[in-house]
Amino acid sequence: MHSTETLDAIASRHSCRAYLDTPVPAELLRIVVQAGLHAPSAVNRQPWRLIVVTDPEVLTQIGTIGLANLKANDPGSYARIQSRGGRLLYDATAMIIVATDSTVASDHVAMDAGIVASHVALAATAVGLNSCIAALPGLAFTASDGQELTERVIPAGFSFAISVLLGYGVEPDAPAHPIDESKVIYRTAA
Repeated sequence: MHSTETLDAIASRHSCRAYLDTPVPAELLRIVVQAGLHAPSAVNRQPWRLIVVTDPEVLTQIGTIGLANLKANDPGSYARIQSRGGRLLYDATAMIIVATDSTVASDHVAMDAGIVASHVALAATAVGLNSCIAALPGLAFTASDGQELTERVIPAGFSFAISVLLGYGVEPDAPAHPIDESKVIYRTAA
């Protein structure tokens, strides 16, 4: 038996890169955070903290510092962001940062963070939100002028791994990326 709703959410989810200024209700944030907490992890270590950011000032700082760091260190990616409106967070009104425990010695921590982000993004789709899984906001926490922001947002002993931007999209029903069946290789018994 399969859940059509789950499969529909997977097939329809797209990376939203333009958000309305409508705040995300706390109840919906709680639901998507719970979905992230249900994510599996290697040896069930759960080496993460989920940081929910809705403070417009903090979101602006992350965008500003991250964008400046991107401009200085990756002009190609900076140009791409500029072609999409010049905003690192695309005006999202909420963001969930997956921060990972710096003391966990495992090759699987990055994968674990990615699974959490995927759970969050799919749950967002299921409750009618748009999302974008984003690594570039992490540049705000590695920038030379981002130390104060890091101390304010990321708990001690943790570091930014990945984030999910959340909100209501300017084009909420934009199409998902097309799938490419040629990416699949089947190795079956003869």
